[in-house]
Amino acid sequence: MNRDSARRWYILVLLTLVYVSNIADRYVISTLIEPIKAELRLSDSAIGFLTGTALALFYTGFGLILGAMADRTPRRVRMLALCTAIWSVMTAACGLAGSFGQLLLARIGVGIGEAGGTPASQSLMADLFPRPQRVLASAIFAIGAAAGSMMGSSVGGRLSDLYGWRSAFFCLSVPGIVVAAVVALTVREPARVGADATLRVVPSMGEALRFIRRRRALFHAVVGSTVCTFWTWGLLWWTPAFLARSYHLSVGEAGSLLGYVNGIGGTIAVIVGGSLLHRVGRRDPRWECWAMAAITVLGTVASLIAYSTSDQRLTTAMLWLFAPIGYLYLVPAFSWIQNLAQPRMRGIVCAVFLFGSNVANLALAPQLIGIASDIVAAHTMLGAESLRHVLVVGALTGFWAAYHFWAAGASMAADVQHAGDPSGRSAAAPRFIEGS
Repeated sequence: MNRDSARRWYILVLLTLVYVSNIADRYVISTLIEPIKAELRLSDSAIGFLTGTALALFYTGFGLILGAMADRTPRRVRMLALCTAIWSVMTAACGLAGSFGQLLLARIGVGIGEAGGTPASQSLMADLFPRPQRVLASAIFAIGAAAGSMMGSSVGGRLSDLYGWRSAFFCLSVPGIVVAAVVALTVREPARVGADATLRVVPSMGEALRFIRRRRALFHAVVGSTVCTFWTWGLLWWTPAFLARSYHLSVGEAGSLLGYVNGIGGTIAVIVGGSLLHRVGRRDPRWECWAMAAITVLGTVASLIAYSTSDQRLTTAMLWLFAPIGYLYLVPAFSWIQNLAQPRMRGIVCAVFLFGSNVANLALAPQLIGIASDIVAAHTMLGAESLRHVLVVGALTGFWAAYHFWAAGASMAADVQHAGDPSGRSAAAPRFIEGS
């Protein structure tokens, strides 16, 4: 392994650790819904707005701006380090909040910081790795989501049981601050790949949206991934509360259960499923889409069983089948974006993808499920079981996601060829900008 090769894998490890911090700090609050709701005396609708919608409004809005910056700025590494430090500090501020308004402001700060994390990381990864290695790189990166969810659920839940919910925010802010410093001090900026990948020729938002609409495979991949995010991560957002209400688990018990499901199940799904998708995709990129569609259908059936059964052991077993797909789909999704988008617009296309996905799982899912749960509880005799019935209905959206993954396959092969690196350097090793 030469020096540049070792360096790009080192950077990938750091980008993955950044993603671990991103997901842990974003989703720990879903584990803490019940104690926060009790202390601040909130309804499900209010907790849905506080924990998800407030973060999403600023995360998605700033994500489009920072995604465009990732295509323009020659200092993506510094941008990534700064954003990581911001969301980590604001996570600690969540633990200091003494009222609904203070926690709301802290969550907004988390959203602003996290908005720049993934677009910058994806832009860097596309320049670090040649096309044949991007699925593998995306798989490693996606493990960060599984590990981050495990930290947010298991560590956050355990700390809440031992020391109160505020301690979880304090402790989980520390890793992000540390990794931000390491990125800023040790990573040099890689040169951009592609003859048209210059800082002088950058796409507008309108141009990027038109490009996505014209590329049918990319359009269906983005829409399918958006719906898949609602179905998986959106429903899992409320799953700790579901386990507490329907099976009377404590915060720590629900967090530990989901922590293992997310961390171990998600990692296995990324490694095994990602390898499978990579193998079928190398032969024919269409089959990567069709395999993901079939997996999504099976996962949807598992999610319907998980939320409808009254058997805790069966619910747990079905969660092991359903939840890991929330990490598996990231492997093809990120590689599809890198391969289908032109080099000069990877950051902004990634930001559009994240905009839709995070509106779905941070704004729509927490808020709509919370409102629906309140309405069902108020107009039926279900009481705490109202959440279970709303989650069952929400699980049906998995079939919608599967349709788009299947439809993406029809145009995938042709669209990949049309979006190839114009420079012909798709298999070249990355270059690094000296002194950056």
